[in-house]
Amino acid sequence: MSSPLLALDNCTLAFGGLLAVDSVDMALRPGELVGLIGPNGAGKTTVFNLITGVYRPMNGQILLDGRAIHGRKPHQIAAMGVARTFQNIRLFPTMSSLDNVRVGGHVHVRYSTSGAIGRTAGFLTQEHEMTHRSIHLLHVLGLGRFQNEQARGLPYGEQRRLEIARALASGPKLLLLDEPTAGMNPHETRGLMELIKSIRDDFGLTILLIEHDMKVIMGICERIYVLDYGRVIAEGSPEAIRNDPMVIEAYLGE
Repeated sequence: MSSPLLALDNCTLAFGGLLAVDSVDMALRPGELVGLIGPNGAGKTTVFNLITGVYRPMNGQILLDGRAIHGRKPHQIAAMGVARTFQNIRLFPTMSSLDNVRVGGHVHVRYSTSGAIGRTAGFLTQEHEMTHRSIHLLHVLGLGRFQNEQARGLPYGEQRRLEIARALASGPKLLLLDEPTAGMNPHETRGLMELIKSIRDDFGLTILLIEHDMKVIMGICERIYVLDYGRVIAEGSPEAIRNDPMVIEAYLGE
């Protein structure tokens, strides 16, 4: 069995004495598509914020490819190969779709500020490569026709896809998706489910997915972690989770 790409070891975080994440252990192997579920307030997005450096765990450690990332700044973690989307869409609304995606690629630029000001050969080459890759990603996600449109003018489902394209532009190893189908109609949801699976396969990614739509979680995830009051109460295959009494009581309902 391969070593974990991502490992959370005994991670704990409290806000004002309230435990938001309580001794959480998680491990994702390369290429896995894993779900993270739980009731509202269970700590799911807080786990994402720990992984991406928004918060630092009070106890425990977080490893990416065996390297500690807890305590690093978000842009450093992004450069190491972690990208995310958000529960509430966070695009640059007045920028074009292309420029929104290009922003994601800037985490890896190697030219200096003076090179950008002077528009050196190195600057122009990297910008051309970034633009070419961004256009490719827009087409992969079915957004090519929106390339020059402002992000705020895109239909809701396409805005969700655009946020994923921007995350992919950073060249991640690990992609964190926070409720990507929220607000979508059933047709859009089915299309995004297929897209997530194809992204995992085509880009060779590991994906951790927060989602309240159980059809999505059970339909595409290979393993699922369940949080309740900041603690992992279950982990296993979709079938095992579906039949776990603690999960039924805490999340799915009697």
